[in-house]
Amino acid sequence: MYSIGYDIGSSSIKIALIEKSSGKKVALHQEPSEEMEIQAPQKNWAEQDPDLWWTHICNGTKKIIAHSKIDASQVTTVGLAYQMHGLVIVNKEGSPLRDAIIWCDSRAVAIGQSAYENLGHNWCAQNLLNSPGNFTASKLKWVKENEPDIYQKIWKYMLPGDYIAYKLTGNLLTTKNGLSEATLWNYKTNNVATELLDYYGICHTLTPQITDNFTHQGNVTKEAAIATGLTTNAAVRYRSGDQPNNALALNILKPGEVAATAGTSGVVYAVTDANEFTEIEKVNHFAHVNYTDNDALIGRLLNLNSCGIQYRWLKENFNEQSYEQMNEKASTIPLGSESLILLPFGNGAERIFNNKIIDSHICNLNLNIHTAVHLFRAALEGIAFAFVYGIELLRKDKTHIKVLRAGNDNLFRSEIFATTIATLTDLDIE
Repeated sequence: MYSIGYDIGSSSIKIALIEKSSGKKVALHQEPSEEMEIQAPQKNWAEQDPDLWWTHICNGTKKIIAHSKIDASQVTTVGLAYQMHGLVIVNKEGSPLRDAIIWCDSRAVAIGQSAYENLGHNWCAQNLLNSPGNFTASKLKWVKENEPDIYQKIWKYMLPGDYIAYKLTGNLLTTKNGLSEATLWNYKTNNVATELLDYYGICHTLTPQITDNFTHQGNVTKEAAIATGLTTNAAVRYRSGDQPNNALALNILKPGEVAATAGTSGVVYAVTDANEFTEIEKVNHFAHVNYTDNDALIGRLLNLNSCGIQYRWLKENFNEQSYEQMNEKASTIPLGSESLILLPFGNGAERIFNNKIIDSHICNLNLNIHTAVHLFRAALEGIAFAFVYGIELLRKDKTHIKVLRAGNDNLFRSEIFATTIATLTDLDIE
């Protein structure tokens, strides 16, 4: 028997096929082969068509099953990881009413800041563990204010993973973990943050029914089976935002354990059992995958919007063949990139700087000595220093860090990047 896992990212859909008895990886697949585009109808907006995610899941699932030459009926469980903080809204037929407003969209910054000021720091800190910020709830309020005709047609709002689970099973559900990503979970009442919904004037009935993230969430429907190549034997048994899921994959489940990832965005994710935080505007707090009423484990997520996307920008604009090639070239440049500095921002509002839009900057460029390869090294160093800034921010806010674990992918494949972080934080990176 087999399990299939989907990672619904903003760059692509990643699919893994796993043998259940041994945990052995049978196959991996990425769909599409090139990175998906992020639509930006206006400056600092970021949108994607949620049905495009579904199309890629359907195509990719058929390919991975065919490539593996297995009987599809033997795939019995499905797990979902997904890009966090996105907003998908559907009508009563379950069809999206507009493109999804995804995680790096900055249009709701002012809405969240106003809510934070009016609700007050103490209430937000004690109940939401966050400022409402630029999260899903604030994005929904933006739709209400700016697209009232669309808002009136909403049956349910959801996160990206909730939408794909719905397409697979026909069951429109969410989780307390997901609602915490949307700043719509009240940790004091251990229920939906109806106070924030009321403040935004959003009807409570738009919230989906809540399920646990480790549970039977529905079998694949006949329609979804035809579309994906799975069978109705398969059941969705797990869903989580990508960063809590990454922490789970790295066995980050106890206080003091920290996960780091450097994908399109960069993330430091620390697990803690504390429930009082100072930096609720700069650091996000979510119910971790193993959060329960009796064991309220919180994931402290520090995000850098611009991380791998900056390295990708360099790769595309300098026509490099691969990131590995860029890493090799960067290693030929001395430490410090001969005074060239690349500030690693430019992909939306940066929460660690109070949701300011900073943009990316190249500093100290000397046209007589600096080359594209200097930029590669300066980017790796700049992003690494941003990570270090974030780790120090967590430490100052009483987060104990015992171990830092990272997946062997993306920027952590660069010795320059990983060594810079390890040296400046005095931490071993596993």
